[in-house]
Amino acid sequence: MRRSLISAALALILAVAFVAPVLAVDPDEVLDDAVLEQRARDLSRQLRCVVCQSQNIDNSNAPLAKDMRLLVRERLVAGDSDEAILTYLVARYGDYILLKPPVQTNTAFLWAAPALIFAFAAVIAGFYLARMRRADNDAADKR
Repeated sequence: MRRSLISAALALILAVAFVAPVLAVDPDEVLDDAVLEQRARDLSRQLRCVVCQSQNIDNSNAPLAKDMRLLVRERLVAGDSDEAILTYLVARYGDYILLKPPVQTNTAFLWAAPALIFAFAAVIAGFYLARMRRADNDAADKR
């Protein structure tokens, strides 16, 4: 009895976890053409919700995200390429809309920051280890 209850609860949790992202796209938004719908979903996963900021527009329930999803679908139906749609949205909202911003002079620090932080941490760790080694050597010399 207990195992079946745990199994049912686990199945429910997994079902909700896999269905929850799909719930953001309303059924009235879905395109009839499966190929265009897949392109729309792929594009929507690349675009940041400007309201939620940590979600893509495909998973966001914000009204602005819905408007952006509809805009992407309208442009796809009109025959625009994926690049043209992304260019249009970047022109409208800026590079911030992209979950993976391009490498440019104004985003160079953003891309270099992880390496700089790692290098800084390595230098600090090197100084710390050198100081510890000197302290161990001084303690050994005093014996």
